[in-house]
Amino acid sequence: MIHSTAIIHPSAKLGNNVSVGAFCLIGADVSIGDNTVLESHVVVKGKTTIGKSNHFYQFASVGEDCQDKKYAGEPTELIIGDHNIIRESVTIHRGTVQDQSVTRIGSNNLLMCYVHVAHDCVIGDNSILATGATLAGHVHIGDWVIMGGVTAAHQFCHIGDHSFIGGGAIILADVPPFVMLGNDNKPRGINAEGLKRRGFDSDTILQIKRAYKILYRQGHRAEEAVTRMLAMPENLQEIKGLADFVANSSRGIVR
Repeated sequence: MIHSTAIIHPSAKLGNNVSVGAFCLIGADVSIGDNTVLESHVVVKGKTTIGKSNHFYQFASVGEDCQDKKYAGEPTELIIGDHNIIRESVTIHRGTVQDQSVTRIGSNNLLMCYVHVAHDCVIGDNSILATGATLAGHVHIGDWVIMGGVTAAHQFCHIGDHSFIGGGAIILADVPPFVMLGNDNKPRGINAEGLKRRGFDSDTILQIKRAYKILYRQGHRAEEAVTRMLAMPENLQEIKGLADFVANSSRGIVR
């Protein structure tokens, strides 16, 4: 269904069974996949590609020019996957040529009211950003991440898979996979409950806890902790991923 008050550029591409509500605006270079729903007053602009079965609630602003003074109108883009829920007044901006020229959001994510995703951010799959969460430019978020309400991530920070960010936290460094970050910005153990819900077995969770202790409880420098984690006899892929994240961190990890 296309509401009579919606404005859709003739060159925009809409898939099958797309619903566009009252007073929506869809720009020239927009492509929207099958079964996607736009409630009223949604604006989609720029070179924006949206997958199938997404749901955008009222007053969302999707694919707008970024808030970067270096941006000079270059043809950058936004790519969104499938089955995402984008709630009221969420803002998502396109990328810049200073990075890869693209902002990218995966599939099965929930972005609650007033979330802001700035230019060049990358969000994986199955993550939840609670009300008011704010990502500065170039932030990368992995899979199965939960960010509490009114959290903020500084530019270029990376947040690893399965991490949990407490409400109100200010993220100024990289958050390794599996780590729970308190609202005082300090690591508070691993996200064991989340891992259980996602089917991780008890032995794997135990080994992740042991790796966390190496990283945070034994006084090692990051480089030494990486070496010790890689030397763990179990040789789990999850531990290797954690060690690689720490080794490749450009901002340093939260401490």
